Parts: sequence; C-alpha cells; structure tokens
Amino acid sequence: MAISRTRSVDGGPAGEGTRFEISNAYRSYVIAVIWLVMLLRFVDLQIIAVLLESIRAEFRVSDTQLGLLSGFAFALFYGTLGIPIAWLADRYNRRNIIAAAVGLWSAMTAVCGLAQSFLALLLARVGVGVGEAGGAPPSYSLISDYVRPEKRGTVFALLNSSVPVGLFIGFLVGGWVNEYHGWRAAFMVVGLPGIAVALLVRFTLREPPRGHSEQRTAGAPSPLSETLRYLWSVRAYRHLVLATSIFTLGAYGTGIWVPSFFVRVHGMNGGEVATWLAFIYGSGGALGVVLGGVLADRLAAARGDRRWYVWLPAIASVSIMPFSFLVYLWPDAYQAMLLQLGTTTLMYSWMGPAYGTVQSLAGVERRAMAAAINMLVVNLISLGMGPLIVGVASDYFNAHFGTESLRYSILTLAVVAFTWAGVHFHLAARTLREDLARAEARA
Repeated sequence: MAISRTRSVDGGPAGEGTRFEISNAYRSYVIAVIWLVMLLRFVDLQIIAVLLESIRAEFRVSDTQLGLLSGFAFALFYGTLGIPIAWLADRYNRRNIIAAAVGLWSAMTAVCGLAQSFLALLLARVGVGVGEAGGAPPSYSLISDYVRPEKRGTVFALLNSSVPVGLFIGFLVGGWVNEYHGWRAAFMVVGLPGIAVALLVRFTLREPPRGHSEQRTAGAPSPLSETLRYLWSVRAYRHLVLATSIFTLGAYGTGIWVPSFFVRVHGMNGGEVATWLAFIYGSGGALGVVLGGVLADRLAAARGDRRWYVWLPAIASVSIMPFSFLVYLWPDAYQAMLLQLGTTTLMYSWMGPAYGTVQSLAGVERRAMAAAINMLVVNLISLGMGPLIVGVASDYFNAHFGTESLRYSILTLAVVAFTWAGVHFHLAARTLREDLARAEARA
C-alpha cells in the first residue's frame, strides 16, 4: 500500500513525537466515512419534508406551524451551537466530536417517532438540531487536513453529493414507510442506523495534524475575537457566506414544500410524489454537485484563475430562474416533475466549489470556525426562515388563491433568493484572488 505523504507531528491529536502516515486508500476511506456521516445528517434533516402532510393531518396544525417545525425550531440550535462546537473542533479531537454528534442527532431522530403531541415533536426536532450542530464544521475541517487545496473543489463536491443521495433515501424510504406504517415509523427507520455510524467514526478514523495537507505546522488556535475580526475582514468570505445562505434560503425554503405542492396542487398521492422526487433529487442532485466540483477544479487549473470557484455558482444561480417558473406554473404534474430535474441539477452544482473555497480562505487554524459561522448564517437564514416564509405566505395567500397559494408562495421565494445569491457569488469573485493569497501568506 503506497504511502502518499508522511510528516512529523509536533504534538496535537495524533500524539507528541509521533509520525502521521496515510495511504491513498486510507484517505479514500476517510472521505467515504465522512460522506456517510453527511448522508445521515441530511436524511435526518430532510425526511420531515415528506412527512409534513401526515403530521398536519394528525395534529391539525397550520402551514405556519409546519414551517416552524421544519425550519426555525431546528435551525436556531443547529446554527448557534455550531460556534462553540467549532471552537472546540479547532482545538481538540475532531473525530470524537463528530462521533458524539452523529450519535446524538440519530438518537433524537428516533425519538421524534415517539412524539404524541406537536410540542413533543417540536422539542425532539430541537434535539436533532443540537446534534447536527456538531456535524459539518469539524467534518469539513478534518477533510481539509486530508486533501490538498487544489483538489478540494472535487472532494467537497463528492462529500456534498451526500445531500441529493440523502434526499433520495429520505423521500423514498420516508415516503413509503409513512405510506404503510406511519410517520413515526419513518423517523425510527432512518434514525437508529446512525448509532452504528457514530461507532464507526470513533473507532476507525484517525485525527490528522492540522495543516497536514499543505505540509505546514499549525500555530496555536487564534482567540475567538481575533478569528471573527479576521474573517470579517475577508471580503470574499463575507460574500460567500451571504451567497450560500441566500441560495440555501431558496433551495431549502422551496424544497421542503415541494412534496406538499405536488400533493395539494396536482392531487398526487404521497407515495407517488416521494418516489418521483427521490429519483429526481438523487440523480439530478448527484450529477449537479459532482459536475460542479470537477468542472470548477478543471476550469481554475486550466485558466489559472481560482475565481471560477465562485463564477460557476453565480452562473448556476441565474440559470435556475427559467426552470423555477416552468416547474411551478406548468399545468401537468409529470411534466413539471421532469422540469424539476433541471432545477435540481443546477441547485447542487455550487456546493463543492463554494464550501471548498471557504476552507481555503480560512487558513489552517480557523477552518472549523469559518465553516461554523458560514453554517450559522445559512441555518438561521435558510433553514430557519425559508420554510417559515413559504408557510406564512401560503396561509396569507390562501384567501385569494385557495390550494394554489402554495404555488405562488414557493415561486416568489425562488425568484428573489436565487437572483440575490447570484449577485453575492459575483461580488465574491472581485477580491477572491487577493483574499486567497492573504490566507496563504498568513499560514
């Protein structure tokens, strides 16, 4: 087994005076396990979308309450707790943090299936958010120490292919388990396997020294106040945080209501909608996220210009617009479903380039914190507000449009969010080269 890189460790998680050696095969294994972690994270996050109609029927709640359940109540803790967890991840063993987080959110997802009231379900979803706060920031930081900067667009795209695959599993498994056994069983089925994955992370992954992929030795972690000042001073980082947050506001805010849209407006049954959307998000999303990362890496290398890491997401944001109008205004349900494939492919193409670039802009000592701040804003804006905005707008428009109200509330959010996000991706490109050079010089 060929050893790809060896370097001394002068203390830290791997142990003082030891050498950290990894093979290409082991690096691939680490990426695969973190991919599985992120898969479970998104299955447990997204499965509620296909269960909303059943929950609404049992507890007799409004769209506003469903928006609160699927968005703000979850995102408030998910986002805010990411900051202290990232502070720990920049200083202590990231593998252990990830393992504990996976175990907690998986257990709380299963607990959702035990809820006998809307309030109990809401509190259980808060518990899922608390666990998932420890997922992405330490995972992104860990992978960045296994993967060199010029490969991160592709690898982060591969990691984020877990999102559409998670949607596939969430829609397919959640939809059909709900159809035959109820929404409580669906939460149980997707939650319990995460306990085993938590053990896999804890006992098979190794904690790399910080800066390993760049062959640098990390200094002492910066104080939180200094980290915040530095990240705020990086204009490309600020615009990327806004771009990813506003884009996800459109993607999650519309996506969480898509199953309900096809059930209410087009009269499809829950199992049928779940199957269609499982394959659309699974195939279109996976294709978009992988192509986006690979294409960004190749364009940046071929043109010698890393601004392609943000130009490509800007192009995708604008290109979504015609598909959005067609999907939500098209009269035929099945043709609208096929058009959704185009929206989905574009919707996931930005993830690898954008999140890989956030890690490169952060520098060695503050990767987890940079990801956590990004995720805080993403979660509070998109997960917190997206579903709630659509739910409140749908209740408001109901007096004028009846069951059609959901159509126009979703479309309005899509138009505003994707256009706005494209502007910030473009603005990030204006200082990206200088900001990357600054991060590398500081390291």
